[in-house]
Amino acid sequence: MQADGVAAWAWIPIVIWAAFAQTIRNATQRTLVASLGTLAATLVRFLYGLPFAGTWLLAVHAITATPLNWPAVSPAYLGWLGLGAGSQLVATACLLMAMKQRNFIIGVTFSKTEVLQVGIFATLILQELPSLLSGIAMVVATVGVVLLSLPRKAGAGAATWNAQAAWFGLASGAGFALSAVGYRGAALALGSTSPWIIGAWNVLLAQTAQSLLLGGWIAWRQPGTLQAIARAWRPSLLAGMMGALASIGWLTATALRPALDVRTLGLVEVLFSYFVSRQFFKERMSVREGTGLVLVLAGVLAASSQL
Repeated sequence: MQADGVAAWAWIPIVIWAAFAQTIRNATQRTLVASLGTLAATLVRFLYGLPFAGTWLLAVHAITATPLNWPAVSPAYLGWLGLGAGSQLVATACLLMAMKQRNFIIGVTFSKTEVLQVGIFATLILQELPSLLSGIAMVVATVGVVLLSLPRKAGAGAATWNAQAAWFGLASGAGFALSAVGYRGAALALGSTSPWIIGAWNVLLAQTAQSLLLGGWIAWRQPGTLQAIARAWRPSLLAGMMGALASIGWLTATALRPALDVRTLGLVEVLFSYFVSRQFFKERMSVREGTGLVLVLAGVLAASSQL
């Protein structure tokens, strides 16, 4: 599915908005991990996002003046959507574990190895080969991610290498990469349907499945946790709202553009996370990490030129 007209460039501000919303969601979820635990903080992102996903779906149908009909799903569509939803669920939990191990921005940065993995998975599974500029942007941005992820020198009062954070971050990146490919495959399976409607339905259906799956597991294994989630409704509502808005952006952009371009431009989230890390969590950054941020920004700019 290739965009035309306004949609040919609309994916750029949509992705930037999604990255910004996801940064706020990550910061909010990080604060919930300590009080609720990783699985509960993961559930919050999907469960409290459902009302916003449903509202967006109604708004899209009203704005586009299209009937609110169930999408023409097929086994292929359900398979792709299941891959996207399941991988996103695992990736979110791994990301929270990575952020718990090291500082906020480094936890986010580890997960951004997803860009290289998206390129690999999209090529192997969807046969969507990256353009030369997309490939260069992917490599440059990944080098920046590596610089950000390397350990600082011990004894400097800063974080040192944490193998658990690395593995959780890499697992999160793989999950988000498979998720992007799954959602892209679901969008392609719906053919000529409007990308705005595809994105809205994908978000609602995916978050419903994620809430039922993880919510059911927690209700079975940790029933008291659901009460704690209900009591923490204020921060949970913010996390759910920003998570839903981020997903709406990611899935709409993925319906408009190949997954690699979307996720490479999405690295702008690392820049947003840097400011959150400095302003709210008072975490400092080294010169090498600053160099990594510059390279990530270069990759983001290259990706945004893909029109």
